[in-house]
Amino acid sequence: MIIDIRSREEYYKGHIENAISIPYQELVLYPKKYLTKEKDYSIYCNTGKKSKKLVEYLQGLGYKAVNIEGGYLEYLLRK
Repeated sequence: MIIDIRSREEYYKGHIENAISIPYQELVLYPKKYLTKEKDYSIYCNTGKKSKKLVEYLQGLGYKAVNIEGGYLEYLLRK
């Protein structure tokens, strides 16, 4: 599952195909509401920095999460 942690406004302006929107603050505060420890998650923000910190936090809680290096901006460059 691909998760976009940018604001909903940023998500609606453009996002990685098949990504779902869960803003950063919601995911930090309520990971159990959105995630299960059985699934794998790829997480991104605009540049990859914020998502990297979030991934480290989620991994510490036992979630299988990876950061999409370079975030959405890198995705646009490679598209």
